[in-house]
Amino acid sequence: MFAAFLVPGAALSDSLTTTQTNNYGVPSGLIDMPTAEMAPDAEFSITVSHFPGYTKNTATFQILPWLTGSFRYSGVDGLSPAFKIYYDRSFDVRIRLLEETDYLPAIAVGLQDFLGTGVLSSEYIVATKQINNRLRVTGGIGWGRLGSYNSFASWRNRAPFSFAGVGTGGNFRFSDYFSGRMAFFGGLSYDITDKISVSAEYSSDAYEFEEQQTRNPAAGISFNHKSPWNFGVSYRPAEGVNMRLYTLAGSEIGASVSLSLNVRKPATPSAEKAPLPVAVRDPASINDLGWTVDKAVQERTYNDFTTLLAQEQIDLVGLDITERTAHALIENDIYVADAQALGRTFRVLSRTMPASVEMFHITVTRNGMPLSTTTFRRSDLERLENAPAREALSAAVITDSLQFGDVPGPLPGLYPKLEWKIAPFMRTYTFDPDKPFRADLRLRARADWHLGKGWIVSGSTSVKILGNLDKVTRRSNSIMPHVRSNSALYNPKVGPTIDQLTIAKYSRHGPNVYSRITAGYLEMMYAGVSGEVLWKPVDSRLALGAEVNFVHPRDYDQLFGLRTRQTPGGVIPRWNGHVSAYYDFQNGFDATVHAGRYLAGDWGATLEVARSFSNGWRFGAFATKTNVSAATFGEGSFDKGIFFSIPVTWLIGQPTRQTFSDTIRPLQRDGGQRLGVDGRLYGVVNDAHRPSVAESWGKFWR
Repeated sequence: MFAAFLVPGAALSDSLTTTQTNNYGVPSGLIDMPTAEMAPDAEFSITVSHFPGYTKNTATFQILPWLTGSFRYSGVDGLSPAFKIYYDRSFDVRIRLLEETDYLPAIAVGLQDFLGTGVLSSEYIVATKQINNRLRVTGGIGWGRLGSYNSFASWRNRAPFSFAGVGTGGNFRFSDYFSGRMAFFGGLSYDITDKISVSAEYSSDAYEFEEQQTRNPAAGISFNHKSPWNFGVSYRPAEGVNMRLYTLAGSEIGASVSLSLNVRKPATPSAEKAPLPVAVRDPASINDLGWTVDKAVQERTYNDFTTLLAQEQIDLVGLDITERTAHALIENDIYVADAQALGRTFRVLSRTMPASVEMFHITVTRNGMPLSTTTFRRSDLERLENAPAREALSAAVITDSLQFGDVPGPLPGLYPKLEWKIAPFMRTYTFDPDKPFRADLRLRARADWHLGKGWIVSGSTSVKILGNLDKVTRRSNSIMPHVRSNSALYNPKVGPTIDQLTIAKYSRHGPNVYSRITAGYLEMMYAGVSGEVLWKPVDSRLALGAEVNFVHPRDYDQLFGLRTRQTPGGVIPRWNGHVSAYYDFQNGFDATVHAGRYLAGDWGATLEVARSFSNGWRFGAFATKTNVSAATFGEGSFDKGIFFSIPVTWLIGQPTRQTFSDTIRPLQRDGGQRLGVDGRLYGVVNDAHRPSVAESWGKFWR
């Protein structure tokens, strides 16, 4: 964008994008070197690259059109005398500074392994220009690893990588970034056909540490850097699949495979049933109130509404009908976007309510709490069915449900209500130096018993089907109370185990205020009581909350017993809790800050930043800093990681709010650890409030 001001008449070209990745798993048409290319926005890729003795596994997400983030897990045979295979975790980030124009290249800056041990650490400034539809040319300057071959200058001293610093790795190394020796690198990529491309590059990575360890008789690695020239050929057999063969350093032959998808695109075609059309009234019947004294018509109206709403798989909680108004209380357990449930319910109202009813109100409720009420004039609904969704949003009024003194009560016989399901799930244990990935496939039965308004008894139990989590033998060396680092001790149990067994009460305390109290076996590792209060106006992007927890560690068999608070690293405190602030930026991004006391008794704060998509995908990253030193925390220095949520509807094409969610940490330590509690208030409340509903309003007519 800025280049358009630098060169008169320079028009912005399309963004310089690629679905190819290099050996480091980042967007690039080259082999080992970076480029200024970006993946398409919202592209997610997994790359496995291997040459003899060296394997890199990288997950990359295009966070924004100009911002790329990556997490990498590498294994090197014999690099360290202490390990047969040395495993390493690292994070990358790349920022595009300038878009490509007709005359100027795209320019990007990147940090590689900026938050890891530093064995792959480098920084770079790189420019890439597309010469025609097939040829792209790249040149750049690198520091760190990328400044190690034929360097032309040096700025400030940079500490070389050594295994001595691995134990406290994972911290920011601000004094190292863009310091030390610098060197030029460059390359060309050329698309021979739409499926085949070739690349050649001049590499500024001398692989110094690998060659140093090759000369170390105690290490088992063998690497010989003969040449800075690398060559590769890529083949794309199908959309989202890239395979590459390459030569590296004049001595190695390697291969890589990259699988990519764009989270905006569904994995399977939607099999969702089309909604009912809006029914337009006969103007002559609008003032007919005869139905108000006809019990048969009233009963038929109610039955028709409940029948059609059930066909839409939306739960009816309550319904009030007067001469001019209909107010439905619903619970949406099926559609990812509440806007879609609202649109379908309004349609059903238009088809079943007497013609005199002009005002429609729909209140969305969850866990017994009315969250928001959306009001639509029936005449607007009839007029706008074929208009753009934004016009319908302008006509809708979304307010706090407590502004309505006549919110329908629950239907007779609604409570108690039992919901249950049985489904498989996977429990994982990652990044163990003895074996990087272990998992158990388990079968879980879950039940939620709604006793009354806001009262829920929840429980889940599971049994192991197959897996190898019982093979984890590594024990925690933490000098903090073992609040999470001993999680492997909970894994050997085949089952049945009690994963969770709680009773919870959800309440509203006037406009904008919500509360939750949960007691029982809260999660796999802890039992106790958790209390929470949330302030969240229905039209606000800001929410504030507070949570206090009293906890006791559970027995390793995950049944009804409790174990001692005493651990080798100290005593697990009884109390923990946080104050929290949540903010929705209204562009798909949101941020959360939690500040308070963590499970091990340390005090600090957690920052979470995430991007959500209207189809339910969600990616985010978090970091926690507390008052424990990096040395006390142990390897990794502070808690950090990435999290994601994949909507099941994206995979199967059928409507469901179920998701597959997970959190990936480079290391599981004890500092900065929060209690896991099901049904925290912000996640329950936010989806039904105006900012979230407005963001997904495009689904109102679906």
